[in-house]
Amino acid sequence: MGTGTVEIPQSASLIVIDPGGRRSKVALHPLPFRIGRQPDNHLILRDTRASRQHAQILFENGAYVLEDTHSRYGVWVNGKRIQRQELHNSDRIEFGVPESYQLVFALDGAELSRLMEQLTPRDLPASPGGSSPAAGNLARLRAVLEVGRALETSLSTDDVLSSVVDAALAVTGAERGFLLLRQGAELATRVARNRQGQPLSDSDLQVPRRVLQRALEQRRDLLSMNFDPQGQAGIRPEQSIADLELRSVISVPLVRINTSAGAGATSIISTADQTVGVLYMDSRIGRADLAGGNRELLQTLAIEASTVLENARLLEEERAKQKIEEELNLARSIQRSLLPRQLPSAGWFRAAGNSVASHQVGGDYFDVLALGTDCWTSVVADVSGKGVSSALLASLVQGAFILGNANSEAMLARVRGLNRFLFQRTEGEKYATVFCCMLARDGRLQYLNAGHCPPLVVHPEGAWEYLETTGTPVGLMEAAEFAIGEKRLAAGDKIVIYSDGLTEAQNSRGEFFGRKRLRQSALAHAQSSCQDMHEAIQNAVTTFTEAAPQSDDLTLVVLEYQPENAG
Repeated sequence: MGTGTVEIPQSASLIVIDPGGRRSKVALHPLPFRIGRQPDNHLILRDTRASRQHAQILFENGAYVLEDTHSRYGVWVNGKRIQRQELHNSDRIEFGVPESYQLVFALDGAELSRLMEQLTPRDLPASPGGSSPAAGNLARLRAVLEVGRALETSLSTDDVLSSVVDAALAVTGAERGFLLLRQGAELATRVARNRQGQPLSDSDLQVPRRVLQRALEQRRDLLSMNFDPQGQAGIRPEQSIADLELRSVISVPLVRINTSAGAGATSIISTADQTVGVLYMDSRIGRADLAGGNRELLQTLAIEASTVLENARLLEEERAKQKIEEELNLARSIQRSLLPRQLPSAGWFRAAGNSVASHQVGGDYFDVLALGTDCWTSVVADVSGKGVSSALLASLVQGAFILGNANSEAMLARVRGLNRFLFQRTEGEKYATVFCCMLARDGRLQYLNAGHCPPLVVHPEGAWEYLETTGTPVGLMEAAEFAIGEKRLAAGDKIVIYSDGLTEAQNSRGEFFGRKRLRQSALAHAQSSCQDMHEAIQNAVTTFTEAAPQSDDLTLVVLEYQPENAG
């Protein structure tokens, strides 16, 4: 067997675009690189239409080669079906089914290298201080725009910003480039490179940062300083800069870009406090070249960098928002699961109820529990405020009542203990209105109304009355007093318990649903079942509000006493 040199392939990647449009970057390693539905592939296509082993990428004779491994729907490159084909930079790969995965083959650094070559100042005239030909300027401007378009597809913000610094150094001929971003009132180095693309340390930036800070504060579009080595000409605004023996200093502010200008347009936010950083370059040997349109090209690159930073900021915000949404959806699912799944619909005690949160999670809570065969208990609570904090306190209230017994003194003790607990931890800033009751088989109703909306008792013959408050909201005052109320129910009596989100539901004219409409809806179904009455009140609220979103949680529970059906 002969000996030879093992060819090392140029590093390459696949830009993976999933059916939902999300992008990710996968390095082509190891080789052969297998693609398919099976979990042992290097790139797994989570699409049932993809074949178990759909395709593979090899490295042969100095080139990457894509091969169809006898897939069902085939492999397509740039819109044409292939069996085996050499891949080139930016080739688009598809798998023969609509709305499935798409891949883009990328030779790492190839596109940028091609574009950067167009940016090198080879088209400048030999004489110093002269102007570039117009055709050369246009070609380089096109290259800058191509850089911008190419960079938009990058998955790494740091790679993009490094490429911008490289391009700026190529345009100006400066030796070193630094991209600094605001961190509070200070400037922190994000990218530091020399003209050869080698990284520099943060300490290599020796120019006083107050000079760069001043450029940002004054919002100068371009700050350039050229120094004569003999000290006989040029600008010397800072003695310390001259002491560093710098021939040229260029600083370009990076400004906040508004990407919501409409129709895909962008605009620059011009307020002084909206600068996000600075692109700084210097030279110790020769002067930087800002002639022949280079100034405009440099400003264009600065805008590209600003756009990249803004897109990265928006992406980070979107990811954070998405994470919060996912967590809130999980919290909402958990909160819903804590509500009673089934309510009694037959026997001497019956109930119907629901709770609708105005946001992802709500501060309302209700429960209906059996305390043996001869007693049922029900609780409705409304925590002040909205959002996650109220939802957590609503869960706490539920925990306080989840273990009960058929004893009014125990119910009173639980409310008193909950009041002390909430006040000691929130000092009255968070409180809850609570209505809790126990109904015995003989019709004896014992209840405690801690600042809650007075429940409505509806009698079958059309009479009605309210169960008024017997105490203040829990958690509002440390020394609050609570009392137990009692009432005897007759057959067919119903108790309508609700939160203020129901009576304060608003229509488009700003009118409230109110107690009167609630009472009218309930009385119209005084002889109906609790399920029918509950549905009728809900429909009345929906009709009144025209199904418009409401600003508060809405909870409604209807209890029914039917002793003649006792077993």
